[in-house]
Amino acid sequence: MRRTPFLRFGRAPAAAVAAACLLGLLSATPPAGPAAVPSVPVAAAESTATVFYYTKTKNWSAYNLHYAPDGGAWTAVPGVAMEAACTDWVKKTVALGSAEGLQATFNNGTGTWDNNGGQNYDLGTGTITVKDGVVAHSDPCADGPGEPGPGNQATVYYSTAALGWTTANLHYARSGGAWTTAPGIGMEAACTGWWKRTVDLGTATTWSAVFNNGNGVWDNNNGANYALSAGTTTVKDRVVTAHAANPCAAEVPDTQAPSVPAGVAASADGTSVVLTWEPATDNQGVTGYQVTRTGGTGGTTVTDVGSTVLSDTNLAENTAYTYTVRALDAAGNASASSAPVRATTGTAPPAPDPSRPLGTDPRKDPIYFVLTARFNDGDSSNNRGGSQHTKSGNAANGDPMFRGDFKGLVNKLDYIKGLGFSAVWITPVVLNRSDYDYHGYHGYDFYKVDARLESAGASYQDLINAAHAKGMKIYQDVVYNHSSRWGAKGLFTPKAYGVRDSQWSWYYDEPNSSFEYDGLTVEPKSGKSYYNGDLWSTAAPAGNTCVNWGTPTQFTSPEGYRIYNCQWPNPTSGMFPKSLYHNCWIGNWEGEDSRSCWLHDDLADFDTESAPVQNYLIGAYNKYIDMGVDGFRVDTAVHIPRTTWNRRFLPAIQERVAQKFGAEAAKNFFVFGEVAAFVNDKWNRGSVNHSAQFYTWKERREYDADDTRAALEMYDYEQQQGTATQPTSNNAFLNGNSYHTPDHSRFSGMHVIDMRMHMNFGDAQNAFGNGKDSDDSYNDATYNVVYVDSHDYGPNKSSERYAGGTDAWAENMSLMWTFRGIPTLYYGSEIEFQKGKKIDCGPTCPLATTGRAYFGDHLAGDVKASGFSTVESASGAVAQTLAQPLVRHVQRLNQIRRAIPALQMGQYSTEGVSGSMAYKRRYTSGTTDSFALVTVSGGATFTGVPNGTYTDAVTGDQRVVGNGTLSVAAPGKGNLRVYVLNGPGRIGTAGPYLK
Repeated sequence: MRRTPFLRFGRAPAAAVAAACLLGLLSATPPAGPAAVPSVPVAAAESTATVFYYTKTKNWSAYNLHYAPDGGAWTAVPGVAMEAACTDWVKKTVALGSAEGLQATFNNGTGTWDNNGGQNYDLGTGTITVKDGVVAHSDPCADGPGEPGPGNQATVYYSTAALGWTTANLHYARSGGAWTTAPGIGMEAACTGWWKRTVDLGTATTWSAVFNNGNGVWDNNNGANYALSAGTTTVKDRVVTAHAANPCAAEVPDTQAPSVPAGVAASADGTSVVLTWEPATDNQGVTGYQVTRTGGTGGTTVTDVGSTVLSDTNLAENTAYTYTVRALDAAGNASASSAPVRATTGTAPPAPDPSRPLGTDPRKDPIYFVLTARFNDGDSSNNRGGSQHTKSGNAANGDPMFRGDFKGLVNKLDYIKGLGFSAVWITPVVLNRSDYDYHGYHGYDFYKVDARLESAGASYQDLINAAHAKGMKIYQDVVYNHSSRWGAKGLFTPKAYGVRDSQWSWYYDEPNSSFEYDGLTVEPKSGKSYYNGDLWSTAAPAGNTCVNWGTPTQFTSPEGYRIYNCQWPNPTSGMFPKSLYHNCWIGNWEGEDSRSCWLHDDLADFDTESAPVQNYLIGAYNKYIDMGVDGFRVDTAVHIPRTTWNRRFLPAIQERVAQKFGAEAAKNFFVFGEVAAFVNDKWNRGSVNHSAQFYTWKERREYDADDTRAALEMYDYEQQQGTATQPTSNNAFLNGNSYHTPDHSRFSGMHVIDMRMHMNFGDAQNAFGNGKDSDDSYNDATYNVVYVDSHDYGPNKSSERYAGGTDAWAENMSLMWTFRGIPTLYYGSEIEFQKGKKIDCGPTCPLATTGRAYFGDHLAGDVKASGFSTVESASGAVAQTLAQPLVRHVQRLNQIRRAIPALQMGQYSTEGVSGSMAYKRRYTSGTTDSFALVTVSGGATFTGVPNGTYTDAVTGDQRVVGNGTLSVAAPGKGNLRVYVLNGPGRIGTAGPYLK
C-alpha cells in the first residue's frame, strides 16, 4: 500500500548476449570458425574435470580438492592435493567415470574449509574455475602472458566496467587458424574495470575474438566478432582501439588493503546464525567479504559473501561458533580479520514440509491478489478491531478490521485453484503497528509474523506448505522503504510524549514492562489489544533528541484534544535518528526527495543507504525466503534509489535463495516492484528515475563506493542523460515470426507492475496501445505484472474499484490472458465485487462500504478443486459465486493460457497483423515450439505467417494456411480467437464470452 504515486526505469548496452544467440555467428568472420558456441562448457575429455582454484585471497600453505562425482562417494578427507597451475591458481584433474559433474569443497589440509557457505560447489565437467565463490568455465592459465611463443604477440585489454562481470574469458582464432575451445581462456584482472590477455599469433598479424563471462553471457560485437591486430589493443563498449596505450599504465598498482570490517555482530536463531557488519572502505572499492567460522565439528570454514550480512544455516544444535570477517578488493587485497564475535545455537526448529519454493518460470503462473485480513475468516478468535474500530463504523457492522487470516486462506485455496490461478499474492505478513492497519504496510517487527493472521495449525509456514502441496505459489508483499510511525522493533522505536490526563487516558496506556505488544494479546491493565504504553513517556526519555518535548501546539485532535509537541512521531521533530531514518517530507513526487523523505506521517522512511538498515531488512526477509516463499512483491520500490536495489537488496535476495535452494530456484524467484506512475506517457513526466522501466536494469556506470553518494550520483547522471539514451531491449519481441533467446545480462533482478497498462484499462484498446509502446524500454516486458485495479487504485488513478461493466471486464481479461505479461486479478473482481465503491477511506467510513470489504461471505460453503480451472464440487454461497459469468470466463482463459506456452512465455509481434487488438506470439525451447495468432474482440488478418494447420483454441475451428495469410472474423466484445499452429484443438467448453 502507498498513499501517493511512484515509478522507475533504465537501460543497458546490447553488448552482452546469451551464448545461444551466437549460433552460426562466431564463425561469420573467420572461415574456420566454430559452427556454434555452446552456453555450457564442453568437457575437456569424457568423464573428467579440471578444477582451477583461486588462491590469492586465501593465502593457504596447501590446497586440497575434496569431491564426489554425481551419484558417487566422497574422497577421504581432506581429499586430493592440488598442484600449482600459474600465478594465483592451483588445479587438479579428476576422473568422474560416467558422472556428468561433481560436488566439491576445498581445504588447506589442516581444518580450514571453503564449502560454499555449507552448500558445496556444484561443478560440471571440462575446465572449471572457482574464484571467491564464483564458478566459471575456462582455463585461466592457458597460453598465458608469461609463456610467449616465438611469433607475433598480441595483447588485448577488455573493459567490463559496464557489464558487472566477475570474470572474463577470451575466445579467439588467429587469421587462418582454428578457434579456441569455448568458452576460451581466462583473462587476468589488469586494473579497475579492465581485464588483460596476451596471445601468440605465430606468423599471423591479425586475429578474431569474442569475450564472455564463463557462464554463458557473451559479447560478440553484435554477431560480427572483434577484428584485432598484433600489438596492444583495447576493447571498451564495443569500440576497438588498435596500437593503444596501456589503459592501466597510469594507474598505480593497487596494493592497499581495505579497512577491517567493524561492527561485526552475530545472533543465533535456532540452528542458524545471522552475522552483520559495517561496510569496509577501500581506495578502489570493496568487492566482497570472507567470513571465517570456527567451532562445532566441521573445523574452520571460509565463505565468500557479496553483502554485509550472512545467514549461516544448518548448524549443530547448542553449539558455540566464532566468526571473523575480512574485506576484499578487486586486486585481491584482503584486510586483516575483524575482531571475533561468538554466537551459540539453540535447538533445531521442526523441518517444514514442503517448504521449498516451486521454482518454475513465474510467467506460467497467473496471480490472484488478496488482502489476507479481508479475504476469508477461518478463525474468529484472532479477529481484532484496533483503536479506530468504533469511530470507523466497523463495530456497528460487526466487522473487525483484522478478520481474514491464514486459516481462512488455506481453507479457500481450492477456490483460487478452481479459478485457475497458480500464484497467490498476499499482503505483508510482518507484525504491524498503527491506528488503522489491517493490510500490513506499517511494519513494526519485521522478524515476526503478525499474530492476527495466524492460528493453531494455520501458521504462515502452514499456508506456504499448503499452497505448495496444491502446486500453487505464494508471493509475499514486502516493504523495504518504511516502517510504522512507531519505528521498527530491533532497529529503532521512538518514545512519544503522552499525558494520561482526562483528554488522553483513553489513548495512552500505562507502561507495563512485563507486556510486549504483539497485536493480538489483550493488555491486562488496559484491556486493549492496541497497547502503546511502551511507546509514550510523560517526561522526556533519556537521550531525547526531539525539539521542545511536551510543549503544547496550536493543533488539536479530531476529538478536540490539545496535541503536544513530540506527541506524534514525524520526520522533522528530531525523534528519529538520521543514521537510520530520513528527516524530511517529500515535496516533489518527481524529485530526488521522493527517494529520501517521508511520504506519509505514519510511514517512517528508512535511510536505506544505511548499512544497519540494510542488514536489518536483509536479515528479516531472509527469514521468509527460508520459509519457502516463491517471490516478493515490493511495495513503494520507487522510493529507494536503484543503486541501493542493485547493490544491496536484490543481490541479497538472489544470494539467499541460491544458498538455500539452489541456482534454478534463485533464477525463478519472482521479484516485482511497485513503481507507481499515474500518467499515460512512456516516461513519468520525463523523469527516468521515477519510471517503472528504469528499475529493471542494472547500472550502466560505476558510482561512489558510499551508497548515499552513489544514489545522488546515479540520480543526477540518469536525469541528465534523459529518456533518449536509456537502454532498449528486444526481449519481448519476435524477430519476424521467430523466437530468439532473450538477453538478460543487464537485468537488475527486479521486474515491475505494468503501471501504464493499469492506468489505461478503462478501455482495453488503450491499455494495449500504451503497453506495447513502452515494451522496448523494459529489460523484458514478458515478465510485467498486469492488472486492471488493485487495493490502491482503479484505471486512470480512479479511487474506486473498476465499474466498466461485465463486457468490458471480459474484454480486459481476454487481453491480459493472451498478451505479454502475467495476468493478475484483485480478489473479488471475478464477480465485480464492490464495483464503483471507494477503494479506501481509512477510518472515516466502515470497511463494508469500500473496495476492501470482507469477501468471505461469498465463499461460504465447501469447494474442492480437482485441478486448475476445474472444480470437482462446491456447495453453499461459493457454488453461486463460481457460477458467475466472469468466473467461467477466467476459468477458461486460465485453461487456454496454461495449455499454450506461447501465451505464457512467448515474445510477440504486430508486424503483418491488422486488427485493433491482434498479435502473434511464439515461444521456442528444446522440443517446444508454440506459435499462436490472437485477436481480441475484433477481426484481424495475419500475413507472412508460417504455412501449416492452425486450430482455434476457443472454437476448434481449423484452417490450413498455404499462402502465409490467415483472416479471422470479429468474435465480439470480450470474445477471443487463438489460432495455434499444430495446436491441441478446442480447450475447455463454451461459456458466456468464449464461444
